[in-house]
Amino acid sequence: MRLISICPSNTELLAYLGLTDHLVGLDDFSDWPLSVQHLPKLGPDLSIDIDALEALNPDLVLASLSVPGMEKNVNELVARGIPHLVLDPQSLNDIADDLLTVGKACGIGAKAEDIVSMYKSFVSEMKKKASTVKKTPQLYWEWWPKPIFTPGRINWLTEVSEISGGLNVFRDVELASVQTDWDDVLRRNPDYIFLAWVGVRIAKVNTKVVEKRPGFDGLTEEQKSHLYIMEEELYCRPSPRLLEGALKLANILHPDIYGDLKLPQWVTTND
Repeated sequence: MRLISICPSNTELLAYLGLTDHLVGLDDFSDWPLSVQHLPKLGPDLSIDIDALEALNPDLVLASLSVPGMEKNVNELVARGIPHLVLDPQSLNDIADDLLTVGKACGIGAKAEDIVSMYKSFVSEMKKKASTVKKTPQLYWEWWPKPIFTPGRINWLTEVSEISGGLNVFRDVELASVQTDWDDVLRRNPDYIFLAWVGVRIAKVNTKVVEKRPGFDGLTEEQKSHLYIMEEELYCRPSPRLLEGALKLANILHPDIYGDLKLPQWVTTND
């Protein structure tokens, strides 16, 4: 099959299914795995060059509504009769379902079932370890600094926090993404502050943006020492790579509990 992915999370999904050899094009922001970086880039995920995409004669295009604004691309695919799948994962279980959906669409249903079994087994192992945590820290995730956006309850990062032995301080808000302010964050009194700014590489994230905010000096020394910059690609994209991010988070919070846990082999074989 000739496959095209027009957002990073779908490219990563294909990598976990072992289907990257079938990719013939991808969006500009798909930066993993390295093995597909030579392929034609079709533009930013919200401004895909549909003419160039169509010229590649794909058998299947993978789009995702987890990227706000992707509807424009999907409408073009529909209008031109280009075969496509539209994914919309909001949870770890949704990602497992998407692995099955894409696997079946690409004729590797049995392999996809094996991969999902390993995926779910790893999540279960993390949950078991989380159940042994005696003190569960409160976590604040920052997705964007100005204005402040943070994940709410209907978001994979709330799940990632829980299986890693923590709790999202905005888990009470029934939204996937919450616009809030720094005063609200301080009222929730997080034990840890994690900066994972969407679309911003880790080297470009500046902690001083947070450290200069009013009230930061009023945090305890322990809270100030628990300010971390995290890879947005491991926390802001709804792909199986969230498991890698979850394990990294767990080893920050509870290295004594999660230190012996290893990612499934099918994760570590990708570049």
